[in-house]
Amino acid sequence: MKFLASLLLAAAASAAGLIPAAPAGRPEAGALAPKFYPAVLVFHKTAGFQHSSIPAGLQAIRELGQAHKFNVESTADAGWFTPEKLSRYRAVVFLNTTQDVLDAGQQAAFEQYIRGGHGFVGVHAAADTEYDWPWYNGLVGAYFVSHPQIQPATVRRTKLRHRATSHLPTAWPRTDEWYNYRSPAPDLRVLLTVDEATYTGGTHGPDHPIAWYHPYDGGRAFYTGLGHTEESYADPLFRQHLWGGIKYAMGR
Repeated sequence: MKFLASLLLAAAASAAGLIPAAPAGRPEAGALAPKFYPAVLVFHKTAGFQHSSIPAGLQAIRELGQAHKFNVESTADAGWFTPEKLSRYRAVVFLNTTQDVLDAGQQAAFEQYIRGGHGFVGVHAAADTEYDWPWYNGLVGAYFVSHPQIQPATVRRTKLRHRATSHLPTAWPRTDEWYNYRSPAPDLRVLLTVDEATYTGGTHGPDHPIAWYHPYDGGRAFYTGLGHTEESYADPLFRQHLWGGIKYAMGR
């Protein structure tokens, strides 16, 4: 009876989120598709501000994996950045990472991974990450510099055709935290801009980039500045936007 009670207590604690999803050093798996499906690693380590929307983002990407037939694993353990472990994944998503999350050896492993033809997806605070790593600046496309308060604004689709934006209206009203950026890479292919006339606190003028993609150092990189709020990940339009970026990064 004591053993049964312990099992019941453990199950209840796990459901309440009191027990870690996976032991340290092993990625947390979503509901896995068959093993022959490609896999994506979602990395969500923070060394600065931690977004409360990370769990919602993880759940959204896991559900995208179930819907579009790719496996999803997630981790906040930077020790997973080795050539051997990264080779399991078609793309790596930096989901609201912040500040310095990889050491020099892990950075070298990730550079090797991208040069091997793999993909990167940066979500929102991925631009608030690794300020002392110039290669990463080129990969993510630009660094965060400031933001005003969360507020409604209109996002506008550019003329570039891409699977991450082709489903969106030309003018897309939404509420988010609108980043201002610095050190943009010269080859960015901007997919979405945010109209600074529709909110306060923008610093870029009429062409304020908020989502882009580009081939980079042998691989592929996609970034969206959307995704600060928990509500974003329940929005079907945003989910489709995120799936388009993941699909591009995977090379599918």
